Amino acid sequence: MSSTASEHPLSAEKRPLWLLGFVMSMVVGLLFYMAASLSIENDASDLFDNLARNTRKNIESRVKSYANLLRGTASLFHANAHVSREQFHRYVANIALQQNYPGVMNLNYSQELDDAQRGAFEAAMQRDYPPGRDGYPAFAIHPPAPRARYSVLVYIEPIASAPEKYGQDIAARPLIAEMLAQSRDSGQISNSGVPVPMEGRPQLTGMAMRLPVYRYGMPVDTVEQRRAAYQGSVGIGYDLVTMMRSALADMPVRNVRLTLFDIGPQAREALNLPHDTRPIFDSTTAGMHAPWWLPGSSGRYLSSTMLIEHNGRVWQALFSVRKSDLYTRFDAFLPWLALLIGFASAMLLYMLFHTLASSRRRAIQMATGMTEELRASQIRLQLSHQKLRRLAAHADQIKEEERKRIAREIHDDLGQNLLVLRIDADMLASRTQRRHPRLNARARSTLEQIDATIKSVRQIINDLRPTVLDLGVNAAVEWQVAQFRQRTGIACEVHESHGDICLSDQCATALFRILQESLSNISQHANASRVHVKLEKCRDTVSMSISDNGVGAAIDGRNKLGSFGLVGIEERIKLLGGTFYIESSPGAGMSVHVSVPLGADATAFPYQEESRASS
Repeated sequence: MSSTASEHPLSAEKRPLWLLGFVMSMVVGLLFYMAASLSIENDASDLFDNLARNTRKNIESRVKSYANLLRGTASLFHANAHVSREQFHRYVANIALQQNYPGVMNLNYSQELDDAQRGAFEAAMQRDYPPGRDGYPAFAIHPPAPRARYSVLVYIEPIASAPEKYGQDIAARPLIAEMLAQSRDSGQISNSGVPVPMEGRPQLTGMAMRLPVYRYGMPVDTVEQRRAAYQGSVGIGYDLVTMMRSALADMPVRNVRLTLFDIGPQAREALNLPHDTRPIFDSTTAGMHAPWWLPGSSGRYLSSTMLIEHNGRVWQALFSVRKSDLYTRFDAFLPWLALLIGFASAMLLYMLFHTLASSRRRAIQMATGMTEELRASQIRLQLSHQKLRRLAAHADQIKEEERKRIAREIHDDLGQNLLVLRIDADMLASRTQRRHPRLNARARSTLEQIDATIKSVRQIINDLRPTVLDLGVNAAVEWQVAQFRQRTGIACEVHESHGDICLSDQCATALFRILQESLSNISQHANASRVHVKLEKCRDTVSMSISDNGVGAAIDGRNKLGSFGLVGIEERIKLLGGTFYIESSPGAGMSVHVSVPLGADATAFPYQEESRASS
């Protein structure tokens, strides 16, 4: 009886704990599901935006290629006083429009006339080009009503693409006449902006672009000159549907809907178009028969609105696609997989924590083992840090030695060769001064080039390792300060409390590099007008300080991401067994103080530190 009573409370105590674990695991699984769904949707949105941008670039590239084709055709007329219909036919035939420009239906040329020229021109065309020649019909200007100005289509290649346009006065429509006049005065490409009606072919969405043609050899610098030289225009007619569908065909995702609107020449940003606006192109793929504005406002679709430049006019393109069309089979399965993984992981973690909480001894043993492992890791990290510092010292030493070797080889080999070459060039210039003035001028020019090269070589040698370092650290400091004053114009003073200070080459080089880095930081960041450099020798140490009156900096600036100047200075000093500190505050200038022993050796110090750490 007592045994049964003791077991019942135990089972009643465990049930809520496991139920709580199940609920928590389910919540975690649902969070994983939502995160995976949101991630997939974001990836699909980014993919669709990239596809839309690439398609826009593809469309702009095609429009640009059409414009280049138009400019090339205009160049044919600019380069010849007269271009016959046969020449125009051969030119277009060689271009191979169907292979190279699939959307272009024809290239054409319109002749500019006034009412006085109409009769003679029409008679000449009927005489020179009878019906049936090259497939052209009989020539007649239409509409036939008299007008002050005409812009008559006289060349159309291939003529089979639009025989009804032959002889048409395209300037009969006031809107087109105004566009032609603007194109004539500006010399720029004009375009129809809206579809051009194609008689008998309602399935085509014809668009037109035109470029003015000026008479051969006449100036076209001003508007008046362009009006006087204007003889007509060349144009292309292209099928907007063919061009857009070929651009959409390059997209790896199908069922993308593209709706295109012409929003005029002045638009600089996308417009909020009314729902009754009629697009100039709508791909309307299968299964997407909704109005053009519905996909952009529906949660089941992704949409992107972009502007496309079209030779002075702006197209507003609306790309839309179902979200499901962008998902793969794995994407559809991934949220459920994330739900399962989240639930299983949370359940396992709950079981783990429940097990750990029920065993205090196991937790203590685990903590003890982790502590020992952490201590071992700290020891290994310290040893690794010491090895890295030793490697850095070795690498720095090798770099300086390599700089010294390269500077010496440049000085000994390249410098001597340049000197010999200069002597020869100087002798050549001296001997040709009177008899060969042109050769003398070339020799003098060569001599100047050699001098510039010698100067550049000297600069390279000084950048690698200044030879003044061989004269001691005092001379090197004075030379670097003089270079700093000459380069930046900043007043810089040097104070030395001792004569020539004898240091090892490594120590002298390190002090020189520290001075070089400090002056570089001052010129780039300090905004200072005065710099003071102090070099002192006190017993068995050498100290150097660089102070400025600039804007100063926070002391913790050396820990800023990407800032290695002060870090490099500090590391050089530590390798030499010296000290380094900074005095600075914003607006009060900055002072860098370094101090190293006279007998410092950068290669020995890391080994000493490692021996102390190991002991």
